[in-house]
Amino acid sequence: MRYQGVLFDLDGTLTASGEGITRSVQYALEKMGRSELGEDRKKLEVFVGPPLLEQFMDYAGFSEEEAAEAVKYYRERYNVTGIFENRPYPGIKELMEGLKEKGITLAVASSKPDPMVKIVLEHFHLDAYFDVVMGSDINRPKMTKAQVILQVLEKMNALDKLDQMVMVGDRHYDVCGAKEAGLSCIGVTYGYGTKEELSGAGAVQTADSPWELGKLLGL
Repeated sequence: MRYQGVLFDLDGTLTASGEGITRSVQYALEKMGRSELGEDRKKLEVFVGPPLLEQFMDYAGFSEEEAAEAVKYYRERYNVTGIFENRPYPGIKELMEGLKEKGITLAVASSKPDPMVKIVLEHFHLDAYFDVVMGSDINRPKMTKAQVILQVLEKMNALDKLDQMVMVGDRHYDVCGAKEAGLSCIGVTYGYGTKEELSGAGAVQTADSPWELGKLLGL
């Protein structure tokens, strides 16, 4: 199918951000007196994608108040150092250029706080490819992926063209958020989620690389 618009997740979809996120989670857990929970950084990759407040509660068994404190510690490190422990996946810039040449409208819909999304895209010179860029509202820590996606669609004037739009993401949060917003979702397995996770959540297709993703998007 030829899509008119594509919404991309950021972490694990456009950039490999795991190092900065997991190191910042380690820092937060240490500050919370739970450093033993951060010994295996691979396990901390569950923090790539979902809202932080919810993930700290799920992973560490924190109360909402404790999780909010952990998020503050996380941002102490992430906002200064972790944000730049990151890199675009090989082939992403070429993919964006190809889609733009086809006249496809591109957007970013991320659960990362909105200012951070813009800093990352500008730092890696990806911002020019996107017509709409939105992250979550830092004053709404329980903001869902679906709410971010709906805000992006509204800004794209695409709420009445959902059949022409598609979400691309690497975790089940992206797939479920897209479904809740009325969109289909293509899952990418080069990020932090597995094919089983993405297909199980209802991804319409999966891609193992940015090049394969390009083929699914009509390049």
